[in-house]
Amino acid sequence: MPTTLLIVTALAGLCALFALLYLLARRIDNYGIVDIAWSYAFALLAGYYALLAPGWLPRRLLFASLVVLWSLRLGTHLYRRVIGHHPVEDGRYVQLRQDWAGNFAPKMAGFFQMQAASVVLLGIPFLLPALNPTPQFHPLEITGAILWLVALAGESLADAQLAAFKSKPANRGRVCAAGLWRTSRHPNYFFEWLIWVAYFVFALASPWGWLAALSPAIILYLLLRVTGIPLTEQQSLRSKGDAYREYQAATSAFVPWWPKRFNH
Repeated sequence: MPTTLLIVTALAGLCALFALLYLLARRIDNYGIVDIAWSYAFALLAGYYALLAPGWLPRRLLFASLVVLWSLRLGTHLYRRVIGHHPVEDGRYVQLRQDWAGNFAPKMAGFFQMQAASVVLLGIPFLLPALNPTPQFHPLEITGAILWLVALAGESLADAQLAAFKSKPANRGRVCAAGLWRTSRHPNYFFEWLIWVAYFVFALASPWGWLAALSPAIILYLLLRVTGIPLTEQQSLRSKGDAYREYQAATSAFVPWWPKRFNH
């Protein structure tokens, strides 16, 4: 299948799926489910490219496997969080209901379509290796796969440590500063970004691989400036107050680093 047609059909299919998802979100009155779908959609996209792109089959299968495993882990993690709190909606979407109160339905429908388009845009690193016909693995691809393993392990550990902390009733309303969370206020976000860096490194071995740099750059911007750290920290300051301010003063926001001393 020609590359342009591959991209267009992927975009059309995801837009249709997210349109149906929007109708489901309206029915259950919880728009937070878009986060789950967004995470799982990367597995669909990588699998689609691996199935129909003309590149070397072992490379297509390896890269698709990396994406699918990451996508299923992240999507399932978010599913448990979103569904576990249903019908209480994630605070970000509660805020959007207020911000878009005058024209909420069409704006949220457009938001869902933007999520579909973002999957295809961020999926550039998935497409390039799938098009590469070179019948052997490049050292950059091996390096990318190793970096992916490290990043996935780090993200999984951060999520597990936070879940264990929250599971104890005595920690209700307290700041988690144990394990990786002592070295970074958002280690899960850092390792999530590192996964996208790994995809970029892997894609660098393919023609036009430098284009894959767009994905980790966008993810970094979103995490640092838009929907990641800013919104998460606003919610933490509202719920934990001075305890979280002290944590902010002592702990790196993103990159894991030695913490200053503080009482938590």
